[in-house]
Amino acid sequence: MREGWVRKRLSEVTRKIGSGATPRGGDESYKAEGISLIRSLNVYDDGFREAKLAHIDEDQANALSNVVVEAQDVLLNITGASVARCCRAPAELLPARVNQHVSIIRPVQERLDSDFLHYLLISNDYKNRLLSTGEEGGSTRQAITKAQLQNFVVEFPESLPEQQRIVALLDEAFAGLATAKANAEQNLQNARALFESHLQCVFSERREGWVGKQLRDICVFENGDRGSNYPSKKARSATGIPFINAGHLTGDGIDLTSMDYIPRERFNLLSNGKIRAGDILFCLRGSLGKFASVGDLDEGAIASSLVIVRPNEVVLHEYLVAYFRSSLCADMINYFKNGTAQPNLSARSLGDFIAPLPPLADQKLVVEELAVLRQETQHLTHLYERKLAALEELKKTLLHQAFNGEL
Repeated sequence: MREGWVRKRLSEVTRKIGSGATPRGGDESYKAEGISLIRSLNVYDDGFREAKLAHIDEDQANALSNVVVEAQDVLLNITGASVARCCRAPAELLPARVNQHVSIIRPVQERLDSDFLHYLLISNDYKNRLLSTGEEGGSTRQAITKAQLQNFVVEFPESLPEQQRIVALLDEAFAGLATAKANAEQNLQNARALFESHLQCVFSERREGWVGKQLRDICVFENGDRGSNYPSKKARSATGIPFINAGHLTGDGIDLTSMDYIPRERFNLLSNGKIRAGDILFCLRGSLGKFASVGDLDEGAIASSLVIVRPNEVVLHEYLVAYFRSSLCADMINYFKNGTAQPNLSARSLGDFIAPLPPLADQKLVVEELAVLRQETQHLTHLYERKLAALEELKKTLLHQAFNGEL
């Protein structure tokens, strides 16, 4: 152990460890205003998030009087996918309550600084320890009990001023990293917006020789086979002919890494919905408007939520792909989709979409120009994504150094 540091169970340096409960009446009883009820979706390592904050009335709050959140509290998610996420209590919303998925950890301030404890619990070293079951095979806890928290061992400087010195260093470093991250995220948005803006200009301007055409005039549409031969889940196989659904559509084409397959004999039974190289697949239900080019993939079948879009000789495949990326296509989707709880389109309504169609020579120029700009945009996107990843790694490194006595 580092000189001047002590090792203690949380029960030895806290005044309270405990979680809340579901308020009387459940989720349906939440109010638009009232006393704040903090849930796991509000608790993040980088801070409290007020979005989707629930509220309860005084009677409900009184029933949770044993879990009143105070200013010095550290909040920890103890169940679900976000288990071990942690933040400081939001002073501006106090007094608040927590539900059963969040635990209050209230340190004895004269011994353990709340900000120090928060930084400690979001560090990789401690988070991994908190989640580890200690069993072989790398098992991870899906929930953390009160007893486990009470017995959880932490190491910290015995001197409170030393804790506060480390917190001040981390505060300053994290503030700088937050600014750098915000700048990188803004640059990332700007890079993407540059391409989107240019794409919108291409399909909003009306140049000489360009005419508006319905998609049915420049494409053939083919639905998947929706009859008795449609492959059920039981008909799927580990290998065979690709059976493509909306989840396999990406901005770069068809994702084969998670592909479903059907046996060839089942594929041969299908009367339609069989792809060819150069087809575009468009999602009519669920992930409405999602699309992808099949590229060189020349054999496969589509799920019932998709439609094959097969351009004819008057339109370039790449030009049509660009159209599907444009805001003009998004406007068409909003105009033609039905008003049900789960909006959808039909192949017929997709055929009603209007697209500006230039001569083939102009289409080729548009495609070449967009390809160059997209390549530049992707380069910038990857650059800023790497910078964001590097900033996250730097945060982890700083926290590791802080709790190994290196700051």
